Amino acid sequence: MSSSFTLSAPIINYLAEVNQAEHPALTACRTETASHPKAMMQISAEQGAFMSFLIRQLDARLAVEVGVFTGYSALVTALALRQNAGPGGKLFALDISEEFTDLAKTYWHQAGVESTIDLRIAPAGDSLTALANEGYAGKIDFMFVDADKPGYLDYYEKGLTLLRTGGVMLFDNVLWSGAVADPSDQSIETVALRELAAHAKDDPRVRAVMVAIGDGLLLVTKA
Repeated sequence: MSSSFTLSAPIINYLAEVNQAEHPALTACRTETASHPKAMMQISAEQGAFMSFLIRQLDARLAVEVGVFTGYSALVTALALRQNAGPGGKLFALDISEEFTDLAKTYWHQAGVESTIDLRIAPAGDSLTALANEGYAGKIDFMFVDADKPGYLDYYEKGLTLLRTGGVMLFDNVLWSGAVADPSDQSIETVALRELAAHAKDDPRVRAVMVAIGDGLLLVTKA
């Protein structure tokens, strides 16, 4: 989601002012994507700043992203991985759209992180299974999910297989512009997000917390 539905524009602007300035390639990507017909799919700048902080604190080396769109969040992640691990960091970026990711590559190249990003164009569930088969089970430090909401629970389970102990999964749009709190909303997406939240809350394998950053983020740590 492009902005925090609970925050006014002046507050969002203030956050941009007091946080560290983003990389020029991030600004360029975010600005171009703002005019895209599906601009609402892009995460907000404050979400990007939070993700970068989290990845740095985790000292993450290996990361997965499910849902790339025009590449802003992947670029956030790749830049943070570079700060942690230099050329040794790796982001597996999973999407089904070559159209969107072709635009993403422009900004990855501009930032000089294209060698850090392993882009895989295929259904995300298949790619997550492939990563486990390639030996990455229990080795991933960080995973960000911003994709089809009905697929979130599948990505959760497959991601948990990949995650190391203490690793973090981050799910976007879990407040769904407030729809999750409206009992009359029984859309497939809303129901899927409620089920994910309930599953994470009761899952003894993890610690989980939901926060109202952007359109809602669910943070899940493998215990």
